Amino acid sequence: MNKILEKIGELGIVPVVKIEKAEDALPLGKALIDGELPIAEITFRTSAAEESIKSLTKELPTLLVGAGTVLTIEQVKKAVSAGAKFIVSPGFNPKVVDYCLENSIPVTPGINNPTQIEMALERGIEVVKYFPAEASGGLPLLYTFLFEVFLTLHPHPL
Repeated sequence: MNKILEKIGELGIVPVVKIEKAEDALPLGKALIDGELPIAEITFRTSAAEESIKSLTKELPTLLVGAGTVLTIEQVKKAVSAGAKFIVSPGFNPKVVDYCLENSIPVTPGINNPTQIEMALERGIEVVKYFPAEASGGLPLLYTFLFEVFLTLHPHPL
């Protein structure tokens, strides 16, 4: 497994952060480090995402920073250029996933059905995000996935 994904597994939880103003990124990053949770997934749901990632990775090198809610290859490029070490997408977009794999960028795609799990397995992906968990069937469906396939699932809140 990729070392970045292993580190995420060791930490056990990933704070998913929506930053409205880039100047808020550093205080947040420092608080995460002080709280001994040196990781953040910065969502690409605001215009401040790219600058926030850049600021965090430059000023706080011990913080593991990734980009979430990544929907396009262009967003992957922006995130990685800014310093993101991993990519998380809400769904399984084959173009985004394949681009990440072809460029050795750790990627965790969202899944919520057996077809998407098969697509992940076919590409050698070991870590996926079960999303949206509750709307997709919650724990009963998650247990079915775990019983049927050997895959690491990362449940995320709504």
